[in-house]
Order: sequence, then structure tokens, then C-alpha cells
Amino acid sequence: MYTHNANIVAFTAGCLAMGWLAAGQAAGFLEDSKATLSMRNTYYNDDYREGKGVSRLEEWGQGFQLHYQSGFTQGPVGFGMEAIGQYGVRLDGGGQASSTGPGTDFSPTADSRQPTNMFPRNRDGSSANDVSSLSLAAKVRYSKSEFRYGVIQPTMPVLTYIEGRLLPQLFKGAQFTSQEIDNLKLTLGRIEQVKDRGSSSYDSMKLSGAREDSNKFNYAGADYQLNKNLLLQYYYGNLEDFYRQHFVGVVNFWELGGGKLKLDLRYFHSTSDGENKQRNSAYSSSGYFNNGLTPRGEVDNDLYSGMFTYTLGSQPEPRLSEK
Repeated sequence: MYTHNANIVAFTAGCLAMGWLAAGQAAGFLEDSKATLSMRNTYYNDDYREGKGVSRLEEWGQGFQLHYQSGFTQGPVGFGMEAIGQYGVRLDGGGQASSTGPGTDFSPTADSRQPTNMFPRNRDGSSANDVSSLSLAAKVRYSKSEFRYGVIQPTMPVLTYIEGRLLPQLFKGAQFTSQEIDNLKLTLGRIEQVKDRGSSSYDSMKLSGAREDSNKFNYAGADYQLNKNLLLQYYYGNLEDFYRQHFVGVVNFWELGGGKLKLDLRYFHSTSDGENKQRNSAYSSSGYFNNGLTPRGEVDNDLYSGMFTYTLGSQPEPRLSEK
């Protein structure tokens, strides 16, 4: 069950704890720290009233996210932390949204209104009044390398957190990044759990349509800045018992006629892994399967994409991320 007051207390206590921890650390920890408060108001409406027996999905909420990032303590090995506090409150409580789900007498009709997945569900199937969470990460830096464990918001070709809806998606795991070699950034990590956009807790991962899940998403990647205009990328991702994926990317800029022409080429190659490869139905995915030529639920996909963009005025060259 979710209670409004308990969530507010938890969110406030988390923010106070972050300030207390920072105050007791070395100067570098404080001098390079920053906190960002984001607010988002979201109204969601899917209208299916033209279909027989299908309701409309409708919900409205206000979201808050406080992201605190410390600097690193002084010395050869620096220590730091991050914390992300999220809180969302449901602003719209009318209609039939409080009477859906297993164990209720309500039957959806073409004119009924049901809740979306913006908020968690109570035991009776109704939407919770609010949702909150506090996620922490510890990080260690040596030279130009960094290791972190805890909350992660990945932005890689093989794994990117979803920013949409009321509250952003969060992941939990371990990640190592290194830029010891000039113009080369290496990334290695494992994701163990994910907190979806409408959830207050972390869960294991799976493909859409699967009944079983996995707590191991392993990834590795390299970004190489060949010159100031050309960035080369390779990434590998593996959701254990579901799929393996290879990514190759090229981003290049050319000075042309007073502006800049940008080329962005991407290639993804995905194949099955473990139980999915053995065609275990509990690990099968939903989707389109090549008119039956591809075994149902088995991952087997190649994706090519290319984009040309011409920009007049200033346009940044592709650069390695400092994160």
C-alpha cells in the first residue's frame, strides 16, 4: 500500500541525509558538488472509446526529481556519491480509475476511464495516490578512471534510460569508465535491476512478452575520437538468457558552404542467448516474426540507420563524454 504522508517523509529525509553527508567530507567533495531539482507535470490520455469494450486511459500527475552529485575527495584516490530522489503525486483521482483490477466488481466499458502505468497499483487495482524513491550510488576515481556502484542512468547505444512520462527510468548496477588513453573512452558494466517510470521499487529485467526475467545485463563499449570531426563507436550488450547485441557507429562532420554537414551511421546486430536461444517459451518475446520463418519469440534482428543533417551556424563536433 502507498500512503501520501509516508512518501513525503521518506523523500524529505533522503534530501536531508544527502546534505548531512556532504557537510562532513573533504573540500573537493563539496567544491565540485551540484544538485539539480527538476519538475514535470504530465497528463496522459489514450482514447479507445471507438472500440468495443475498451476504455480510455487517463491520468494526471506532478513529478519532482532531485539529483545530487558530489565531487571527489582530495588525494590520489577520490571518493564521491550521487543520490536521486524522486516523488510523484497524482493530481487526478476521478472517474473509474479507482475501481479497476483483479478482485473488484467493476467491468470496463467503452465509456469507462482506467488508470495508466504512470503510478503503481494498489491491491484492488487502483492507482496509488503518489510514488517516491531514493536511489544512491558510491563512486571512486583514480587518475582518469572511475568506478561506481548503485544508481545509473545509462546513455549508450545498447542501453538508454527512458526519460518520458512523469519520472525518468533508473537502473542499478556497477560501471567502470576509463579515459587513460588520449581520445579513447572505455566503458564496462553490469546492470542488475531497473526501476520503471511508474514504480517505487527495483525489479529484474526481461523482454516484452516474457514470463521469466534476468538480473544480468552486461555491457562494454569504446568511443574513439579519431580526429576533431570523426567519432567511432563500438558497444556490446548481453541480457542473460534473452539476447546479445553488437553496435557499430560512425559520426562525422564536414565544413560545407558556410555550415556543417553531419553524417550519423548506426548498425545493430542482435541474436538470441541462453534460454531464448533454446526457445524456452517463458523467455520468448512478443512482436513480429517474419511470417513464421523465424521461431516465435527468438531474438534475430539486424538494424541499419543513417542520417544526414546540414546545419547553418555553430554546431559542436562529436566529442567524448566526460561522464
